[in-house]
Amino acid sequence: MRASGRVDRRGLLKITGGSVAALGLTAAGCGTGGGSADGTVTIRYAWWGADDRAKRINKSIELFEKKHPKIKVKTDFQDYVAFWEKFQTQAAGGNPPDVFQCAIAFLRKYDKRGVLLDLKQQVDAGNLKMTGFRSGLEKVGEVDGKLLGVPVGSNTMSLVIDEKVFEKAGVTPKQGWTWDQYFAALKKIRDTQHRAGDSGYFGVMYLYDLYLRQQGKAFFTEKGLGFDEADLREWWADGYAAVRSGLVADPKKVVQIAPKSAVSDGMAASEFTWDNFSVRYDSEGDSTYGLAPVPTTDGEKTGQYLSSLMLSASARTKYPQQVAQFIDFMVHDPEVGKIMGYDRGILATEAQYKAFRPSDPVNKAIAAYEEKTAAAGVFGPVTPHPAGADTVEAAFLRIGTDLGVGKTKTADAVRQFFSEAKSALAG
Repeated sequence: MRASGRVDRRGLLKITGGSVAALGLTAAGCGTGGGSADGTVTIRYAWWGADDRAKRINKSIELFEKKHPKIKVKTDFQDYVAFWEKFQTQAAGGNPPDVFQCAIAFLRKYDKRGVLLDLKQQVDAGNLKMTGFRSGLEKVGEVDGKLLGVPVGSNTMSLVIDEKVFEKAGVTPKQGWTWDQYFAALKKIRDTQHRAGDSGYFGVMYLYDLYLRQQGKAFFTEKGLGFDEADLREWWADGYAAVRSGLVADPKKVVQIAPKSAVSDGMAASEFTWDNFSVRYDSEGDSTYGLAPVPTTDGEKTGQYLSSLMLSASARTKYPQQVAQFIDFMVHDPEVGKIMGYDRGILATEAQYKAFRPSDPVNKAIAAYEEKTAAAGVFGPVTPHPAGADTVEAAFLRIGTDLGVGKTKTADAVRQFFSEAKSALAG
């Protein structure tokens, strides 16, 4: 059975984890999926994404079922918000999908509740290979000695720029440029091109994480937050000052044009986002857009790491071997790589990465950006997020937006964030 659904990107950015925070259960030995008299088993696979992703995944599953005729895959997908709402209901009822799309923000949360299968036993049994991954990605799904997720793609934070505006302003971003140089560039763009230089960097949690990592800190530690109120007060105060000076676009106007980007709208000349999200700008705008390096504190460290969508498995599945074989096929098979392309980020394994070589300029640029960033030696390990991280991320975006549009003051926003974060991380 093939389900259908549509992605809500605005919801994806704003609701990370909202409704799943209350989930609490302990996994038992009962399972999902189903079997038949001839030994054929059916496993359930669920994910979030748009219709195009569903078409690609369904085509990949057809290949898998030809190679494994005794394993059938029943699929289900929705947009991001609906996916997690449904997952909460299924998991609470003891009937989660056998295998499902996941991300680092959810690993500790659902492991704590006994939802996730430790896949290390399947690696040891030879049903799942954790070799041949790019840039250390095989470690991304490891939490507290367990293998809770297997990467299917990678992405990293980047600075998307309107190349025509930067060129007219005489600004050329280079690897290792500093935050001082970045803000000088925004000022030059404002003064010569009469538009904001940035769309609103201070509300991007993952950018703030990089900034903290450049200073030897991090947004999250394994148990909580890796920064204090003084750190955030400085970040948000500087960001709000940049809005008042015109270096950053007016958040009220940015909200009004959403979900369209302020960069593709022509309101701002740059925007921090994940590199694989850059495909949106060509379709939304009428300029030319490129990927520039993340600014640094010391001219060297960007704080970057490779993040990833993953495939995780249910601790309740009756068919751990078949689930592991399915995951292995989806992340290693070269034909799957050709079918999926960069839909979920740059392909995670070398076999799939080599099998798919993009022909369009945008995806070529994304691949080139990750290759150049890797060659610069700036990638570091990502800290596994603590349980409740998804709710904290949503709070950071919401409160940062309220600050930007003038609904709250910096000191109040900081106090509110830490109060909500403390509650979320204590659950």
